[in-house]
Amino acid sequence: MGMQESQEQHQGGLILVVEDDPDIGALLTNIIVQETPYGYVLATDGVQALEIVEEMKPILFILDYRLPIMNGIELYDRLHAIKELEHVPAMMVSAYLPEREVQERKIVGMYKPFDLSKLLDAIEMLAV
Repeated sequence: MGMQESQEQHQGGLILVVEDDPDIGALLTNIIVQETPYGYVLATDGVQALEIVEEMKPILFILDYRLPIMNGIELYDRLHAIKELEHVPAMMVSAYLPEREVQERKIVGMYKPFDLSKLLDAIEMLAV
């Protein structure tokens, strides 16, 4: 499993999607490509995500909570500890959301299975 990214240069910027379930990863990235002006980079774990942000600065993080190696909250904290990324907003899309941690960090939480229009509204609101 390497990382995947949409190849065209996107004026709107890139969304970093971190999701280890290939079906949900494909669903989220297809939504981004078809319904938003943004491109994406897809990582399947936190280590990959941290490598990706060394090369590029996403405008939004969409994180799963239950990830291999480190969970989505640990990953969020590590991403936000990077000076250039401390203002990047985040969404957590998961069947299990740790409500308190999500609220404390002002992450927009969304339960799987997610509502497509709600997901798009949240992306539109956060990705600026």
